[in-house]
Amino acid sequence: MTGPSPARRRLLPGLRSRRWAAVAAVGAALVLSGCQIPSFGAYKGATTQGQDAYKLWQGFFITGAIIFLLVFLLILWAVLRYRRKTEAIPAQTQYNTAFEIIYTIVPVLIVLGLFVFTFITENEVDALSTTGDPVTVNVTAFQWGWEFQYPTYDVKVLGVETQDPEMVVPANETIHVFLRSSDVIHGFYVPAFNFSRYAQPGVTNQFDLNITHTGTYRGQCTQFCGLYHSLMLFRVKAVTTSQFDTWIQQKQSTPQSSGSIAQAKREILQGRAS
Repeated sequence: MTGPSPARRRLLPGLRSRRWAAVAAVGAALVLSGCQIPSFGAYKGATTQGQDAYKLWQGFFITGAIIFLLVFLLILWAVLRYRRKTEAIPAQTQYNTAFEIIYTIVPVLIVLGLFVFTFITENEVDALSTTGDPVTVNVTAFQWGWEFQYPTYDVKVLGVETQDPEMVVPANETIHVFLRSSDVIHGFYVPAFNFSRYAQPGVTNQFDLNITHTGTYRGQCTQFCGLYHSLMLFRVKAVTTSQFDTWIQQKQSTPQSSGSIAQAKREILQGRAS
């Protein structure tokens, strides 16, 4: 029985090194990805809408991980099972109808399943409450700040740049938001809510938020809207119903600022120019 040819012996060390390099690359990718189980690096969602999005993210990640593992094992099996052993040309085969039907239909079914779950989740997140008496907040984005108006209570919060205005709302109640922009396109994004919406000039976007527990959640503009976009921050502060009522009473008893968005923008530009 003869051993490998001289050319084959020269190739063996290179083949082994490449295999180990491939294994090391896969292992490094898994280690460096820093996946957090079971959240997989995502927020669990501080709103009921965010929790729906979080569950969808989990489903997508798990599905992708299973597909990756299956494909990786199939590739590994093919590499080991059909690796080159001799100089002889292996038997050539083609057309396996059953197998071709399977690997065509299964991916289509997976994509359809993901589409259905996405469609259901989007409808749940975008659904507007038709019952109860939600707290209405008119949110207006502008360069470079936020205005939060509570039309039911005649209360307004206006903040620019590093002032980080707070949108105070009650937890465990429906918050109905009307989102607008007074100039360019902005983005209303609260990471802990797994939620983002455009604030567009001439368009009013509506959505509900049902915050599940009290706390303060950072928010930011996600669309590059000008020179001081990075300073366009805000906070959403969820409090108990009694605390919200107290806050409203304090705001109503305090003389409201007569400032407007246009005045705030002028002050920003004047302050930056000086």
